[in-house]
Amino acid sequence: MVVTTTKSSSSENLQCAFASRYVRTSLPKFKIPEKAMPKEAAYQIVNDELMLDGNPRLNLASFVTTWMEPECDKLIMASVNKNYVDMDEYPVTTELQNRCVNMIAHLFNAPVGDDETAIGVGTIGSSEAIMLAGLAFKRKWQAKRKAQGKPFDKPNIVTGANVQVCWEKFARYFEVELKEVKLREGYYVMDPVKAVEMVDENTICVAAILGSTLTGEFEDVKLLNELLSKKNEETGWDTPIHVDAASGGFIAPFIYPELEWDFRLPLVKSINVSGHKYGLVYAGVGWVVWRSKEDLPDELVFHINYLGSDQPTFTLNFSKGSSQIIAQYYQLIRLGVEGYKSIMENCTSNAKLLKEGIARTGKFNILSKDIGVPLVTFSLKDTTKYTVFQISDYLRRFGWIVPAYTMPPDAEHIAVLRVVIREDFNHSLAERLVSDIERVIKELEELPPRASVEAAKVITETQREICSYWRKISDKKCNGVC
Repeated sequence: MVVTTTKSSSSENLQCAFASRYVRTSLPKFKIPEKAMPKEAAYQIVNDELMLDGNPRLNLASFVTTWMEPECDKLIMASVNKNYVDMDEYPVTTELQNRCVNMIAHLFNAPVGDDETAIGVGTIGSSEAIMLAGLAFKRKWQAKRKAQGKPFDKPNIVTGANVQVCWEKFARYFEVELKEVKLREGYYVMDPVKAVEMVDENTICVAAILGSTLTGEFEDVKLLNELLSKKNEETGWDTPIHVDAASGGFIAPFIYPELEWDFRLPLVKSINVSGHKYGLVYAGVGWVVWRSKEDLPDELVFHINYLGSDQPTFTLNFSKGSSQIIAQYYQLIRLGVEGYKSIMENCTSNAKLLKEGIARTGKFNILSKDIGVPLVTFSLKDTTKYTVFQISDYLRRFGWIVPAYTMPPDAEHIAVLRVVIREDFNHSLAERLVSDIERVIKELEELPPRASVEAAKVITETQREICSYWRKISDKKCNGVC
């Protein structure tokens, strides 16, 4: 028998990543390695590290979409190399964004005709969208104050203490005071009465939330509009409303169509929504739309001669991927009103099922409401033996990522767990989660008395530290729950 040989060693000819020398040494973590490595080895090393991440489907902390249809995945991969800013080179992608803006504006009852073009833009997410809307309010307020010969250096925004951290970012980055309506036990959204009381001549807008990240509850935008209209009439001001519909903007129109929160209310001048939440697109796309062209100052729109064409743009980012814009258009035409309604109804149904299962344990108080974003927020009735933080930790062993956190001021003594129901969280998973929560509770209750006491001491101290922390920053917004 003849055996063919080569000059190279057998190890050099192996195409197996795990037989290579690259898995025997630690990779540089702070400097780029001096030499290259085979693509197979690089892929395997990175892939293996990522295995230690949580499972996105079991990440019940996040509102962000974790599943899309294979057909949409193909569209995303086919366009992942397109830079959206190259509008002249990719005119169809630009057209798809404009179609999305018009569809969303009509969904929110913007006063535009069927043949008119709505005013709005696609963004990286609701954080950028809020920055843009806030800038528009600030510039309009400043222009009016200048024309009246009044000071224009102390603008403020009125919000609830339950707003997402992106509002603090806007206030800090663009030098706007953030005036917060504090929460209280049993009432975890902005009180419209207190909000309007805080409005003064320097208020550029009142920000209402359609879907609080804490409990999923919709704030009463209609009542806010009524109260603020009366104050505007009494004072001669024209303080407007912005609706942060990051989570609820793709829910309310389909399952609560009679709820008035959008451009049907005259003081609502702009709305943001996250396409990557209940818009059902992977992370990386948000939208902001304005009531009319007059609500977006011309001075904020740039006209750039880039790569051969005039490109009007109003974004904080320049280069960005096109794939999420295309994915959003796919979802809008693929699902239509019928599809979105069916999915949101399923999410609501599964949230109800989970809520009932958790309530049956007899161990929890349910804080979330029936009307709102499909999620379940719940707190322990008795925290003497164990706390929600222990439950969250124990659930990790089953793969579940369920966040535990304390409420913002002045309800920071309330600690809760929250489960967000997304499109890919089905009936069976809801039943499994309830079963695993029951198992965790049983384990915690069976801990030896000493272990329970020691654990309780540690957790009580942790809660004290958290409460102390909230008190220290009660005048500074710092809520990152998402």
